[in-house]
Amino acid sequence: MKRINFLIFAVFLILIEVSCGQKKKDSELQTQVVPVKDSTSVKAVNNEVIVEKDFLYNEHTLSDTYPYRDTVRMFQWEKIHSYLKFIDSIQSEPSLWGILQNRNNRNGESVLVKAYRRDAYSRVVDTFGIERYQGIPLFEMEDTITPERYGLDGSLVKLAQDSTFFITASPVYFGGMFKVPKRYVKPIGDTIIFHKVIFVDRINQNIATLEKVNSKWLVRSMNPATTGLHKPPLMQETPLGIFIIQEKKAKMVYLKDESIETGGFAPYASRFCNGGYIHGVPVNEPRKTAIEFSSSLGTTPRSHMCVRNATSHAKFVYDWAPVEKTLVIVFE
Repeated sequence: MKRINFLIFAVFLILIEVSCGQKKKDSELQTQVVPVKDSTSVKAVNNEVIVEKDFLYNEHTLSDTYPYRDTVRMFQWEKIHSYLKFIDSIQSEPSLWGILQNRNNRNGESVLVKAYRRDAYSRVVDTFGIERYQGIPLFEMEDTITPERYGLDGSLVKLAQDSTFFITASPVYFGGMFKVPKRYVKPIGDTIIFHKVIFVDRINQNIATLEKVNSKWLVRSMNPATTGLHKPPLMQETPLGIFIIQEKKAKMVYLKDESIETGGFAPYASRFCNGGYIHGVPVNEPRKTAIEFSSSLGTTPRSHMCVRNATSHAKFVYDWAPVEKTLVIVFE
């Protein structure tokens, strides 16, 4: 009799576990996002984010999914939706925003972090792979002697209390509260609303621009792009993170590799991190006229950290995205 009762109890526990598992699965399904369809709108089941296609630029436009070699590439709308939801949430109440800045170490070389190593480029990096060069020292709240890690130039931070030498900042991309020497932070105010976002997908090598109008996020463009290649000692991948457009150059002149000679220019360049720009097809010397499109766009990484676009799309971004008011999210 005891054995029968034990078997009945075991079966009962199994049924409960199956039921709970199904409820969990059903709950997960309820929060999934339906991919954006051509010429239609889509919203999350929880009604929190609405995304609709309303192109302002419609050249070289990609579909939601498209063939590439023997595979299929896509715009990762579920991830984009999650980021949009996050951007909405951090703007739900007024905040003082800032940008971490140290382009070319112009604000001073950062001190060494607690734990560091040298990477494939022979540069000092922290445990997260962020370089000391152009990096911003982030100190723990109780230790302003040795920084815990580095922050990336161009990163969006939420600012808190201020002091004589430090300002407390929370990097939006990875969170946490840190003290940062004030010379590395540019406050941009508490009245800014980020309603324009550029998404760069390193896996699928594409770029999408979105703009919030009233309650909707409108897709303004969907294009092929080419990101940075990890190839020491000169070529470097486009970093992941949440950045801000910091400056623009109608012609961004670059040098030949390992030379001080001008190599050419990249048209309509919008800088978001370190030496990383969103720009058009590079024009190598001795050519002087712009190139609209390259067959390498949307294929494999091959840039020096930058995000290459069709030149007309780079001009669209250049004209459409205001400095210090436009977010750039690089993800994979």
